[in-house]
Amino acid sequence: MSRTTVVLGAGVGGLTAAAELREILPDTDRVVLIDRSFRSSLGLSMLWVLRGWRTPHQVTVQPDAKALTGVELITGEVTAIDTTARTVDYGQGESIRYDALVIALGAQLDPSRLPGLPRALDTGIAGEFYSIDAAADLHHRIQEMEAGRVLVLVAAVPFKCPAAPFEAAFLIADQLGDRHTTGAVSVDVFTPDPLPMPVAGAAVGNALVDMMGAKNIGFHGQMPATAVDPDARAVEFADGTRESFDLLAVVPPHAPGAALASTGLGSAGWIPVDPATLATATEGVFAVGDATALMLANGKPLPKAAIFAEEEGRVAAHQAARFLGYDAPDTRFTGHGACYVELGDGLAAKGEGDFLATPAPQVTLHDPSAAYHQEKEQQERDWLNRWTARA
Repeated sequence: MSRTTVVLGAGVGGLTAAAELREILPDTDRVVLIDRSFRSSLGLSMLWVLRGWRTPHQVTVQPDAKALTGVELITGEVTAIDTTARTVDYGQGESIRYDALVIALGAQLDPSRLPGLPRALDTGIAGEFYSIDAAADLHHRIQEMEAGRVLVLVAAVPFKCPAAPFEAAFLIADQLGDRHTTGAVSVDVFTPDPLPMPVAGAAVGNALVDMMGAKNIGFHGQMPATAVDPDARAVEFADGTRESFDLLAVVPPHAPGAALASTGLGSAGWIPVDPATLATATEGVFAVGDATALMLANGKPLPKAAIFAEEEGRVAAHQAARFLGYDAPDTRFTGHGACYVELGDGLAAKGEGDFLATPAPQVTLHDPSAAYHQEKEQQERDWLNRWTARA
């Protein structure tokens, strides 16, 4: 009897899950991958687009049927997931029934959650680097600055890639060059968290603050933003203070999409999963990557990062196959991961460790080196080369 496994979302986690499912399921079973466009880029590549080291074309992949042989590709916007009827609605009145489901729909940017931010983005006094074209546009705006202040703002938590705003600050300072080192253009980071990457622990956070200080980048923790005033070019904070800027480089608020909320699996929209198997509260439904709320031993959620989404996609594929009754490996998510923080000048620091450790993640931040920058470049090359059809 033929069964249908549906994967929602063609980001890192979804592509990995779909490819793995096709490898381990019998040819008579359907593997269906649904995505709004099938165009994607690694988050690490977007930071290099921001710096001007990559173009959007160079780092955008668009896998087709040849890149995913045997996987049915459906282009459509997932609008609702009914875990009781085991159906997914997409497009204009289209739906599909599944026997097993992997949800990899990621997180959406929702600038409207911070008053004033949509107009700041529309008028160009603010830019973001979580979408590929926006990162390229922000690069050009930074290039045009001769004097003033760049304010890098984390608008809300959680957000994708916990290192990204601090890496952005380093790369913006690096791009500015003499304009920054002479003080003509200053760079400051503001975040609601007390330290950078708090899930990694105080030692990692303080080390990153010291690295920013050495580059004359200001760090301001425990500063939740309440509004942006586009006319005054200022950010308002919960403590009543205002900080002016000439250019705002913002991590917009992230939100689960309506399709995630429609599952009813998580009160906040993010989907709780078993840390080992990525199983949700509904049998036969698994979730991976940025869509999830995978809680760690210290009560904090696992960071939303591609390195975890890729492993999770593989684990969810194996567990979905086992749910269907096939003799697939009983693979478990390990929580081991690493991320890189670019400092410019071809140097990167590397944070790595065990995020599922108890009583808290055990993470080490290794000193910056050219070798870590090269490792990051190889990670990008491996991902791009895996998908032969590129836009």
